[in-house]
Amino acid sequence: MTTEFHRIKRLPPYVFEEVNRLKAKARAVGDDIIDFGMGNPDMPTPKHIVDKLIETVRDPRTNRYSASRGIPGLRKAMASYYGRRFGVKLDPDREVIATLGSKEGFANLAQAITAPGDTILVPNPAYPIHAFGFILAGASIRHVEASSPEKFFQGLERAVRHAVPPPTAVVVSYPSNPTAQIVHLDFYKDIVKFAKEKSLWVLSDLAYAEIYFDGDPPPSMLQVPGAKDIVVEFNSLSKTYAMPGWRMGFAAGNERMIHALGRIKSYLDYGAFTPIQVAAAAALSGPQTCVDEMRAIYKGRRDALIDSFARAGWQIPAPAASMFAWAPIPEAFRSLGSLEFSKLLLEHAKVAVAPGAGFGEYGDGHVRIALVENEQRIRQAARNVRKFLSNGPGIREAKDAAQ
Repeated sequence: MTTEFHRIKRLPPYVFEEVNRLKAKARAVGDDIIDFGMGNPDMPTPKHIVDKLIETVRDPRTNRYSASRGIPGLRKAMASYYGRRFGVKLDPDREVIATLGSKEGFANLAQAITAPGDTILVPNPAYPIHAFGFILAGASIRHVEASSPEKFFQGLERAVRHAVPPPTAVVVSYPSNPTAQIVHLDFYKDIVKFAKEKSLWVLSDLAYAEIYFDGDPPPSMLQVPGAKDIVVEFNSLSKTYAMPGWRMGFAAGNERMIHALGRIKSYLDYGAFTPIQVAAAAALSGPQTCVDEMRAIYKGRRDALIDSFARAGWQIPAPAASMFAWAPIPEAFRSLGSLEFSKLLLEHAKVAVAPGAGFGEYGDGHVRIALVENEQRIRQAARNVRKFLSNGPGIREAKDAAQ
């Protein structure tokens, strides 16, 4: 009875847990940790959304079980959002489903469409659920390097040629978490054409569609003609409306996959609390100035981070979208890898980041910095980083001596 459960054995040690443990230990002794580790929006949910929640929760009828696929008004609001934003027409009854955040929807769709032993193509580095949702469903994962969109597409072609058995699905995620890369519609056209030729389902993660800073807004893969034949796209209200704890997201696109997800969910949940769904519909259908305001705040934080960290001696590429910066480890510490570098940064600079290795082996040369602290705290972090980097040789020598 001491043997680990089968599915738990398939999960590797949680890379972020070691940094989280050290972070908690530091705070317990009174250290002021500037925390860029988790993509956990710190801004308040807009007032009109909160007001709608309060108004609805006062109705005693709303405390009953809800609908796992989402109440009709919410699914209509989700479909309308796609129509306004992307020019994509969706049937709210057959092509849209509400989820308990995009993470839950992704994992449950993986359960719905995967047979044991199926091969799934997944970008690397990537948000962990992209791989582990399928791993928990019994699939075999073929990691495809995603250091750039071009490299990812080239890797897909090689992976299909050499995968046994042939892959059944591919995951695509832009704007990317963690790399913050974006793509244009032509890239999605190539993906859809390729997936149809190779008989692949496509799961597209579009959670950061509304957090962009330079150029045109990120497109949806569903804008490609014929994409709904094979594509389901996931979105979330967590980042767009600062609603992470509300756990509200949705999937849209291919009717067959939406139906399969609905079947799985019908056995697992009764949907989000109805007042949350009503408030989510108000978020999607109401004034969008709050989204513009939050986007401007993230842009200000991005600019403060890139400028102040550059002056501190750490050159970080400016992300075009998402709420993250994908930062290459400074040369003096690069050989340590992202986990050890993150631990040193926490210990000596009191700055917490997410090790790139937590997003896959191709991420180990980077750390992810979340834009979840205000500009003053970002500049404070830069001052701490400057001291850390100036003492880098001594810190590195002490680290090497301890090993």
